[in-house]
Amino acid sequence: MSFYKILGKNIKTRRKALGLTQQELADKLDMSLNFVGKIEVAFSKPSLDTLIQIADALDTTVSYLTKF
Repeated sequence: MSFYKILGKNIKTRRKALGLTQQELADKLDMSLNFVGKIEVAFSKPSLDTLIQIADALDTTVSYLTKF
């Protein structure tokens, strides 16, 4: 499995564990729902800055989101 697919799966798992919808996460990040959805299915590749923002919004670390 590719790095970005694992990243997307980890983001989705963490988001769901917190009881957030994609829209709620997108609102917290001030990003579009479409972009968040694309990250979760590995269609879009977030920058490091974006990844840090996502980790902060999900109250976790970049390390956790990128673990294999």
